[in-house]
Amino acid sequence: MSEAGDSGLYLVMMSIHGLVRGFDMELGRDADTGGQVKYVVELARALAADPRVGRVDLLTRKIEDPKVDASYAEPLEPLSDRAFIVRLPFGPKRYLRKETLWPYLGSFVDEALQHFRRIGRVPDLIHGHYADAGWCGAHLSAVLGVPFVQTGHSLGRVKLARLLAQGMSPARIESRYHIRQRIEAEEVALDNASLVIASTRQEVDEQYALYDNYVPERMAVIPPGVDIERFHPPRRWETPPPIAAAIDRMLADPRKPLVLALSRADRRKNIGALVEAFGRSGTLRELANLAIVAGSRDDIRELDREPREVLTDLLLDIDRHDLWGVVALPKRHEADEVPAIYRLAARRRGVFVNPALTEPFGLTLLEAAATGLPVVATNDGGPQEIVGKCRNGALVDPLDPDDIAARLVEILEDRTRWRALSRAGLSGVRQHFSWAAHARQYLKRIRPLVGTSRRRRLVSTMRNRLPTADRILVSDIDNTLIGDREATRTLVRRLAELGGRVALGVATGRNLESTLKVLREWQVPMPSVLITDVGSEIYYGPGVRRDMGWSQHIDYRWDPEGIRAVASATPGLSLQEPEHQREHKISYYVDPDKAPPIRTIRRALRKEGLHANVIFSHGMYLDFLPVRASKGRAVRYVAVKWGIPMDHILVAGDSGNDEELLTGETLAVVVGNHSEELEPLRGQDGIYFAKGEYAWGILEGFEHWGFLDDLGQPAGGRTAPAEAPADDDDAAAAGAGSG
Repeated sequence: MSEAGDSGLYLVMMSIHGLVRGFDMELGRDADTGGQVKYVVELARALAADPRVGRVDLLTRKIEDPKVDASYAEPLEPLSDRAFIVRLPFGPKRYLRKETLWPYLGSFVDEALQHFRRIGRVPDLIHGHYADAGWCGAHLSAVLGVPFVQTGHSLGRVKLARLLAQGMSPARIESRYHIRQRIEAEEVALDNASLVIASTRQEVDEQYALYDNYVPERMAVIPPGVDIERFHPPRRWETPPPIAAAIDRMLADPRKPLVLALSRADRRKNIGALVEAFGRSGTLRELANLAIVAGSRDDIRELDREPREVLTDLLLDIDRHDLWGVVALPKRHEADEVPAIYRLAARRRGVFVNPALTEPFGLTLLEAAATGLPVVATNDGGPQEIVGKCRNGALVDPLDPDDIAARLVEILEDRTRWRALSRAGLSGVRQHFSWAAHARQYLKRIRPLVGTSRRRRLVSTMRNRLPTADRILVSDIDNTLIGDREATRTLVRRLAELGGRVALGVATGRNLESTLKVLREWQVPMPSVLITDVGSEIYYGPGVRRDMGWSQHIDYRWDPEGIRAVASATPGLSLQEPEHQREHKISYYVDPDKAPPIRTIRRALRKEGLHANVIFSHGMYLDFLPVRASKGRAVRYVAVKWGIPMDHILVAGDSGNDEELLTGETLAVVVGNHSEELEPLRGQDGIYFAKGEYAWGILEGFEHWGFLDDLGQPAGGRTAPAEAPADDDDAAAAGAGSG
């Protein structure tokens, strides 16, 4: 793999779901492979073309599945000499829809950290695309201390409102889309982002405004670009694309103007409204034909449920209105044909129409405008600004087929107006929506975030036993490392027999003084690393040296006074004793009969503009930490700092405040005496639920994972043994670790 040198910015994009590649994009194949894929690939190329940028990596998921092309399993795909798609393996090898990826995102974070170590450079900036990458970006930013930028593309709260308005029940929405988890991931991303990039002002003012962590001052509108080299007006010598024949054989009079819709078969795209518009308007049927290019298919019955239902409804509506010979619904097209499809409609003096119910931006409108096609588009979201700047068409109510028909007729009947709109679109795209202009605006906005003194290399290690250890055990203390004296003595003796090749670390909710005291009482030798106060402090033995870099790192957006004010006004919370309060931890007792749900407390903080990681454990303790602090993040920080591979770390815990510690690429064991809070993790790949209690469970975990086998060689990794339960695509809405 090409290394990231020191010359120029190192920028990292993340687009995790769908099928991502730089050639023959399968846009419209499914709901996960659409405009976002094209956006991130073009953005990576455009940024890498700027001389101020040294390297751009687009991180996505490695997929090994006979149902998709083998190119999606290639670890590295160059997009240019300085831009690369990097595919990281995590979760099952097969292709999964985005709603089932949540349990595996912690592993993506760990794989990304290992990628940065392999190329020997920390990114100057991390940019997440969509909620899943936003969650991962927030965690990577927290571990690495680099600026984090987020682009939502589409937002969960907006989708939830739309689905409820359509009559879908909350239970079905949650089951199908895991919408609460998505919205929480978006809140986490907004809470941690230094900058949010939106495509339109409406997205900022109306859509992001629905979120608790809405801070408009941290949001910038930078419209996407369009490749005007590929999308250009028709040329005399061009031959029609192959799809033209497939369209024309369905039409009684192919010479009429062509109204074109191009999208995936998704209910949100609302393409059925076009059939209804043609069915209601005899004038429209006389003036034009309708071509709906809605992805590729061999057999509608073999498609996923939503595209199958959408296309079936289209065919039934075409039949109901007797539109045979007026409507073409071709079965397939190649990605490279898309520009030519627009030009086919432009050559026939047609109109491009986008009737989507919600449209965050509308990249297809720019592509159509760049080929000289006038547009009729939904009045929701991005089209307002695109049509407003280009002045190349009309906006319509997507729920009103008569309005759609009327606006199409107005353009099709007036040839002079058609030519004026065509020219306006060509001019507007070049002026406002080129990728070169987008890259310039992007780099201008991130320059203050990156700064002049960038940390280019991973931080060097300090003197400690950790560099000589082959592996490290990181265990919670209470009810895990201790609780059974014979078990603790056996574990300590076993580690001593290994001669320092396996280092000991602890991760606990106790403060440093209490940690040292209880370790002495239980005759546990000084650990190499002590993560105390639920991950808010890190120390290194044997001199108990505090990691001040971690303390400075997690101080980000920490407002303890504001948090105390909100907590004091919350019923059922009582402040714990002074010895349990720390610089970066505020701790309360919880009366479950009086206190509101934890999600309500989180929302109360967000409404006050406060940022905290809220951790509830043992059914009675509540800790407020900085957003960058937790046991799991502290372990990742230590792993990166000391160069310890994730599969050389075994973590052990018993309670809810260990949840994030236990998820990710590390090996994990939950001891037999664990609390019910950890039951949702049962069955997750890489987490072993031991029968043995206390330290006996840790020793059992050693055996289960083969953790002590072949010291000096890679440990077992996250792949569970054959007897472990297989993963399920629709597994656990229980998430990818706690945020």
